[in-house]
Parts: sequence; structure tokens; C-alpha cells
Amino acid sequence: MTDNRRHGVLHAFMAEQATPPAPDPVDLPDSDEEVREPPRYEVLMHNDHYTTMDFVVSVLEGIFYKSPSEATRIMLAIHRHGAGRCGVYTREVAEMKVEQVHRLARKNEFPLRCSMQEAP
Repeated sequence: MTDNRRHGVLHAFMAEQATPPAPDPVDLPDSDEEVREPPRYEVLMHNDHYTTMDFVVSVLEGIFYKSPSEATRIMLAIHRHGAGRCGVYTREVAEMKVEQVHRLARKNEFPLRCSMQEAP
């Protein structure tokens, strides 16, 4: 077999292998069935007498992706009211953010606490 012909056969074989099989038919839900959103959870940050305001702002910016002005507004709410809402997320994301806050606070020797609760 010549190199050109061998290359053509190889090319055809590879093209066949790269073509995905047709998908199996999927049973779609009846249009009468309701598709529900997953429950959402709000993450709350709690005030304490030791964690600095600057650290709280940096956590809000770094973990919750808040702008500096939004982070400052939330930090002041936490300071004045004892707790503030950092965001609303799916359960898994909320759990991850709470854990990230606790880990970062421990690393920096602050007692900062976060919690989560089902959003209203």
C-alpha cells in the first residue's frame, strides 16, 4: 500500500472514530410537570469584638466577590446589626463559602464566623 493510500485509509478510519454516535432518545417530562429551582441559602457573617473591619472587607471582596463599596456597606451592617447577608447561593456553594471564611479566619487568627440558612 502506498503512503498516500495508507494515509487516506487512516484518515477515513479516524474520521469514523471521531463521529459521535447518535444520542438515544430521551424521555422529556410532560409539559404539565413543574421543574423546581433548587433551594437557595443565604450566607450570613456575624459580628465579633476581635476581627478587624479591614479583614471583613477583604473577605467580602475575596470570597464573595463584592466591590469595595458593597463590601464596606455589608461590613457596616454586620458591625451595627450583629450580622449581615453576604449572598444567596445553592446549598453546595453556600457550604463552600462558609468553610472558606472559617479557614481564612483561622489562618489569620480571627474568630470570624459565618452561617447559612435557607433563604426566604
